[in-house]
Amino acid sequence: MQTLRCIRHAVTVAGPGPSRLGFTSRSITGATPSSTPWFIDSEGPVQSITRHTPPHLAPKTHELPENLSAGIRQLFVQLSKSPLLEPSTLSVQRPIAALPGPPLPRTLPKGRRKRGRTYSGEGLAEEPGGIWDWVVTAQVKEGTENRGSIEAVVRQVRKTLLSVDPPLPLAPNSKRRMLNGWAMIDAGKFAVHILSCDARRKYFERSAAEW
Repeated sequence: MQTLRCIRHAVTVAGPGPSRLGFTSRSITGATPSSTPWFIDSEGPVQSITRHTPPHLAPKTHELPENLSAGIRQLFVQLSKSPLLEPSTLSVQRPIAALPGPPLPRTLPKGRRKRGRTYSGEGLAEEPGGIWDWVVTAQVKEGTENRGSIEAVVRQVRKTLLSVDPPLPLAPNSKRRMLNGWAMIDAGKFAVHILSCDARRKYFERSAAEW
């Protein structure tokens, strides 16, 4: 800026004719400034560059089974739009069947004569399968589980399920804060699990044989 002022002063003193610097006052003061900044190339059209998401960073899509109820489908659509959830962790699947436990032991004999040995019986016959037909799992973004994200997603789940026609029977909402990183909503035929990253790795990524 100081250099430009010195040049203008020298041209004004020299008059309208040629100056010692080789410029005229008309060539400096009469020039129209360009509207294009100096760092933009005005030659040719500007080509936009489109960057695609790498394959390992692209969100994974979960295909829903065909025999799902309308309530689960509507809930899945609403949860997929939530900014608090990791889209790749949202899934709907059948519950893992629990393996049968060991048989009950026979009662040990008692007393000096070793009497009292009894047989505990076969027990009641149980139907195969779990309590729910479907299990919906979703994980909140890592680092937000202690900032109320799990409670916010639970409110969204309850609001969605109560808006289904007919509304699904839900238990009263608990006002307690989720301190273990895991919240479960029982919707009758299916259950919804809202998890933190640690809870999902600890309880939902283990196979049935490890239990």
